[in-house]
Amino acid sequence: MTIEIRRLEAGDDALVMHVAEDVFDEPVRPDRLAAYLASPGHFMIVALADGVVVGECAAVIHRHPDKVSELYIDEVGVTPAFQRQGIARKMLDAMFVIGRENGCEETWVGTEPDNAAARALYESRREPHGPAEEFVMYVYKL
Repeated sequence: MTIEIRRLEAGDDALVMHVAEDVFDEPVRPDRLAAYLASPGHFMIVALADGVVVGECAAVIHRHPDKVSELYIDEVGVTPAFQRQGIARKMLDAMFVIGRENGCEETWVGTEPDNAAARALYESRREPHGPAEEFVMYVYKL
């Protein structure tokens, strides 16, 4: 089966209406997807197999007044039946290209300490910036 890695653009909403299990954390809402794709600096790559989304990678550009622009990779997901086939790696590589095209000099991504599969993927993509950084995150309800 051929896997197509594709960057979504505004108006590509219909492509994400057929999604395999466990690609996204929650069901995709068309209004949220349309707003995401229409927002400057927001990017999404999907992996398609026979018209079904089997993987996704979402990222946002962070621009700062005092340091380089960076691409924050917010989500990477591949349905379990298609994992360990290089799909996530291909989506990350495509997202790195988008970051460079948009003037980003760095990219960053995080995962849970016990997510061995994600950590192995990110370790395999590491450039000479050293080991994973320690990180503490706080979430606030608004």
